[in-house]
Amino acid sequence: MTKFEEEFKALTSWDWINIDLIQQILTRFGNWHSDEEFQELFDKYSNLNNNYEKEVIRSSKLESQIVNLKSQLQQQALPVVPEDVAKWIECVKGKNNNALALLDDDNMPDDVNEWLFFQRNDDNINLILRAWLDGFTVEKPQLFYLRDELTGQFLAKDNQFKDKDRYFFWTGADPLTHSVGTAWKLTFTQAEIASMQTGSYEQIEAVK
Repeated sequence: MTKFEEEFKALTSWDWINIDLIQQILTRFGNWHSDEEFQELFDKYSNLNNNYEKEVIRSSKLESQIVNLKSQLQQQALPVVPEDVAKWIECVKGKNNNALALLDDDNMPDDVNEWLFFQRNDDNINLILRAWLDGFTVEKPQLFYLRDELTGQFLAKDNQFKDKDRYFFWTGADPLTHSVGTAWKLTFTQAEIASMQTGSYEQIEAVK
């Protein structure tokens, strides 16, 4: 009951008051509130609304932070595998084979077989299985220029010969400071260098 109603009903004990008139007034204006009561209600519900908006904003920020953290964790957790291993994983998946086919050394490329078994590294077996399940990122191997220690010339491979390895001395612009295009290969991985038996060449790291 509002203060207005209480005050009017208190008057019903007075003989000179018209009860019917009071009832009509109460019926028409019974829900009236004083300015103080209105301000009190306004402040109450304004505070509730402000608190709700703050909670919505806080919840939205937390949700965004959780999404970002999940993304970062997924990126950090992805195993890193060599490029040839990545190609083998995709090849097996492309044939709709199961994970056991990854370890089938009868069909496995030699470079992957070397990486998995001949190195006797159980960690690599766990790594390739994790890569199969969770996805992976491809390792970017360090590349090297090979410069002859006597002449200072760089070793280059002609990319036009697909079936044979044809090596020459590079006579163009300095590859350390100039682009040489794609017709010639002047950078090599450590594995490639080991198989080439290059002899007395200085290895210079290529900037990734």
